[in-house]
Amino acid sequence: MGKNKKNQSLIQLALFLGILVFINILSSYVYKSADLTEEGRFTLTQPTKDLMNEIDDVLYIQVLLEGDFPAGFKRLQTATKELLDDMRSVNGNIEYEFLNPGEGSVQEINERREVLAKDGIVPTNLRVKDVDETKELLIFPWAIINYKGRSVNVNLLESEVLGMSGEVTLNNSVSLLEYKLTSGIQRIRTTKKKAVLFTTGHGELETIQLLDIQRAIYKKYNVGQINLDSIISLSDEIGALVIAKPKTAFSSRDKFLIDQYAMRGGRVMWLIDQLGVNLDSLRMVPRFMPRENNLALEDMLFNYGVKVKSNLILDLECTQIPLVTGQLGDGPQYDFFPWYYHPVVAPTSTHPIVKNLERVNFLFPSSIDTFRTKTPIKKTVLLSSSKYSKIQRIPIELNFEVLRQKPKQEFFNKPAQPIAVLLEGIFPSLYENRVPQGMLDGLESLNLQYLPKSSPTKMIVVSDGDLARNLIVDVEAQKVKTLGFNPYDKRIYGNKNFLINAIEYLVDDSGVMESRSKEVKLRMLDTTRARAEKTKWQMVNIILPILFLLLFGFLYNYNRRRKYAA
Repeated sequence: MGKNKKNQSLIQLALFLGILVFINILSSYVYKSADLTEEGRFTLTQPTKDLMNEIDDVLYIQVLLEGDFPAGFKRLQTATKELLDDMRSVNGNIEYEFLNPGEGSVQEINERREVLAKDGIVPTNLRVKDVDETKELLIFPWAIINYKGRSVNVNLLESEVLGMSGEVTLNNSVSLLEYKLTSGIQRIRTTKKKAVLFTTGHGELETIQLLDIQRAIYKKYNVGQINLDSIISLSDEIGALVIAKPKTAFSSRDKFLIDQYAMRGGRVMWLIDQLGVNLDSLRMVPRFMPRENNLALEDMLFNYGVKVKSNLILDLECTQIPLVTGQLGDGPQYDFFPWYYHPVVAPTSTHPIVKNLERVNFLFPSSIDTFRTKTPIKKTVLLSSSKYSKIQRIPIELNFEVLRQKPKQEFFNKPAQPIAVLLEGIFPSLYENRVPQGMLDGLESLNLQYLPKSSPTKMIVVSDGDLARNLIVDVEAQKVKTLGFNPYDKRIYGNKNFLINAIEYLVDDSGVMESRSKEVKLRMLDTTRARAEKTKWQMVNIILPILFLLLFGFLYNYNRRRKYAA
């Protein structure tokens, strides 16, 4: 009897182990996961799932993140693998491989790095502190996406921002993984680029002043300039129209072209300086009176639901400028002072355009008001001044005397003044019931139709034209500074990334940018408490498992004695 029970137990054990092996083999072919995180970090957005379902051939991704990394980069490596597994669970055409560019002989490594450098893939120099020494590692946080004979390189690591810890930078990189990879996949699948055109003819920024932003987007869009006087209509093929810092008035004809382009679903970005003022103007004269730029756009923007006001925003959160304070030898002595007319704006909105965006540097911005329109238009404030801001209305006299006294915080009591606003919905035409029959007949002869309201579309209004202007180093060599570079504090602000995101949001209808809103919360360890309670938790981790093991052994033996005592 005892022998039969023993054989039965062995058979049951063998069956149990066989089931476990079968489940393990089955799980290697089927990838399923449950997202139990608060922020849903392991759940793909619906636009990403839709994009994955559209892939009809093998999409092969090479991730250059194989190797022995510190904890932070190990987290980026693990998060990338988990995301790719999620994508592959939607579409089996997704294949990936992790590669180590630092593997092999010295000659092989150097040759590999040269090939990667030609493709614009550059390493990150990482300093790793060990117990005894500090090591430097060259890490390539890149992914190479291959699809139907084409390839796209994607940088998985966010740029470091001055004052931001490495942990936060890596956390932002993990948060943006889905957006970066899906954006790269979308780019490699697109065979026909949409056009992004910058208007000319109204004193807008010159080509070399827009060079950096145009270089940043040319791989994804056909970038060019367009003079409204030379055309009879704006083509529907234009993905977005950018009006960057005009200085002279728009004619009724030009406004009609823009209006009807918008009515056909066109997207427009307005970068408007309502007042004509810059730092050089103030330095040329002891006192300066800014005047309104007569752009003749007020009625048009008001009809669309916004108004760029004739004022200036002052903000205690701002950049500094150098001023002469004395004489040092034969030359002037400079000191730096906060210049309240140059706000540094930290995004507070969770909108995909500004989510995880570094601070943006504005120059003499004005506030933007929004109004109800006859058609449904949603207004979203993308960027606004800090809680320590105030407004100056014209007529005002500008000079540097404001810097001689310490600012009184109680006067900066007009917080959160809108500086950049997104408009989405159905727009009414400015020319509704105002187009004469003769003009309608002329349009019909050109195979054009007047539209009194738009199909669903988008616009962005920013109250600073200099947001898109890069500094020029050498005109002949076409050498410029990175957009957002401040020459006084030598920092690079988020101006370029804001414009890139804004243009992509305007042009793209797939919704891929929705994944930029994903947030992976950084749950930092309380290092002070960890040091204070180090011994306690060491004892818990050592003794508690032993106690559980002893308890299990005691209960197991007690159960066996009771079961087989008879």
